[in-house]
Amino acid sequence: MDSISLNKYISDTGICSRREADKFIETGRVRLNGVVAVKGNRVEEGDEVLLDGKPLRNNPKRIYIAFHKPRGLTCTTDLRDKTNVISYINHPQRIFPIGRLDKDSEGLIFLTNDGDIVNKILRSRNGHEKEYIVVVDKELAPDFVRRMSNGIPILGTTTKKCMVEQKGRSIFRIILTQGLNRQIRRMCEYMGYDVIKLKRTRIMSIKLDDLAPGKWRYFTEVEMQEIETLLEESTNSYE
Repeated sequence: MDSISLNKYISDTGICSRREADKFIETGRVRLNGVVAVKGNRVEEGDEVLLDGKPLRNNPKRIYIAFHKPRGLTCTTDLRDKTNVISYINHPQRIFPIGRLDKDSEGLIFLTNDGDIVNKILRSRNGHEKEYIVVVDKELAPDFVRRMSNGIPILGTTTKKCMVEQKGRSIFRIILTQGLNRQIRRMCEYMGYDVIKLKRTRIMSIKLDDLAPGKWRYFTEVEMQEIETLLEESTNSYE
């Protein structure tokens, strides 16, 4: 094989994302050919890479899961958190969530063991859509849709323009290409509303449809082809 970056080599084994691999390297847990590794190392054919003294296995079968996260679960791999999504799903292989969905929110989230796909999906500049249905605590004002769709000042920036559609007196649909921390809740709060219910119904081309809360399924072959097509032009922050 041609040489590849150490963090990509680690993530390609399916045990973590590249970001997590960097943390393993920074904390001295990785050895390359018997020497403590540093960020920027590259791996060539025949090199030995050890994590915590154990050799990394070759690529397992890549796993891609669509999960309907119910309210109350936390999108973390920290097993000390009793509400963590990993223990709930209890998959036999190590998987991790792609992105987050607030503990108080529900809906579609992806989980995988493919560290290479994570950043391509999450990078906001790649413009991948996420769709939500939101219920707030009072009737929407006449100018709500216009103001929400044109950008709201939160977290020291202004949110990107987005599609917003009113679906009921206090219900709206919103499509984002950003992933700011608690973005929809913060946008609503700025407008004077509290979110009562927030449900993610779509990520990119994959829809939640009738997948029940707490249930998960593997991506179909068609969905994988659609995702791969959408990711072809995506950039990765670690390339």
